Formats: sequence, C-alpha cells, structure tokens
Amino acid sequence: MESVTPVSFSLPQRVVHWATALLVFFNLLFTEGMEEWNRAVRRTGSATAEQVASANIHAYVGIAILILLALRLILRFTSGAPAAPPEEPALFRLGAKLAHVALYVLLIAMPLTGIGAYYLGSSQAGEVHAEVLKTLLWIVIAAHVLGALMHQFYWKTNVLRRMTVG
Repeated sequence: MESVTPVSFSLPQRVVHWATALLVFFNLLFTEGMEEWNRAVRRTGSATAEQVASANIHAYVGIAILILLALRLILRFTSGAPAAPPEEPALFRLGAKLAHVALYVLLIAMPLTGIGAYYLGSSQAGEVHAEVLKTLLWIVIAAHVLGALMHQFYWKTNVLRRMTVG
C-alpha cells in the first residue's frame, strides 16, 4: 500500500502545535516565579510557599511541553506532514528542516535541563536552561515565524493555512 502525503496537518496536529506554542510562550515570558524561587533558595536556602507554587507552575508547564512534544512526534510519524511547497527554494527547504529539528531538540532540552535544575538542584543545568537554551529557542522561534511569514506574503503559499484551518 502506498503512503499518501497529506496536503495539510491533521486537526490533532494543529491543536498540539498551538497548545505547545502557547505553553512555550507562557514559560518564556513569565519566568518571574521561577527566578524568585531561585533567588530565595540561593540567598536563604529556602523559599516561601508562594514562591514554590509559582516555581511549580513554571515546572509543570515545562513538563506539559515535554509531554505535548512527545505526542506531536507520535502524530507526525503516524499522520505524516505536508510536503514543502514547490515555490520554496531548496536552500529554504533545508533551512526549514534544520529549524524544525532545532525546535524539537530545544523543546526536549529545555524541560530536561529545567528538571535538572529545579528537581535535581543542578546549577549548571539551570545556567544552560536559562541562558543558552532560552536564547537559542527565541532565535529559532523568530526564524520559524519569519519563515511562515515569508511563505504567506512573499511566496504566497498555503503554509500558514495548513497549520491554522487545514
């Protein structure tokens, strides 16, 4: 039996994509709870219940991102993904593949280093998480969004439609 390449992403793929995006932006934009907890623990060796609760929200969202990413990979392998539009130059197709691989790697590495820092007390994991990986994630997200906008407004393809309404 021959496999057919889908023309758009399935509804579950789109829901998981946008749920992941929302949670990633939540954790990238609202880090104060974890930062407060970290400062308190470094300064006094303990944190208030409110600081722990705020840090837990950040940690639980990170774990949810990891779970959604696993679901997303399962859906990608079972449902497939649409082919790149023919209007996209080969160099940009390669860039898109590399950006997607980088997103997957970062969305696995971020929660794992966060777990290492928060639950296992590794300051090195915390530094990699908050400094290096966070910066790289912002860069890759910007490239991802820029690529989607190039498709929409320069090449006038249906790439945005495939991930929004199908």
